[in-house]
Amino acid sequence: MGELIPVIAIVSIFIGLPWLIFHYVTKWKQAPKITDEDEKLLDELYHFARRMEERVQTVERIVAADNPDFRQLSAPTPSASVSEIDYQYSRRN
Repeated sequence: MGELIPVIAIVSIFIGLPWLIFHYVTKWKQAPKITDEDEKLLDELYHFARRMEERVQTVERIVAADNPDFRQLSAPTPSASVSEIDYQYSRRN
């Protein structure tokens, strides 16, 4: 029994550990990646969201100018505004 423990340790180190590493490297390489088409779609969606935010701000300014009692409805605010996302996007590119 005393000779079995070092054999198990050596097998684990030289066979088991490399097998485990190569197994997950293979899984990582097979993982789906973002395609050029997906990246173009994300860019289009980003620019669309940017334009929509500008339009909503314009409408809010017009309504506020026409109606001094206007206040925005208490809608939940997103965690990051489009302008913050714009800053992160510009840093990426």
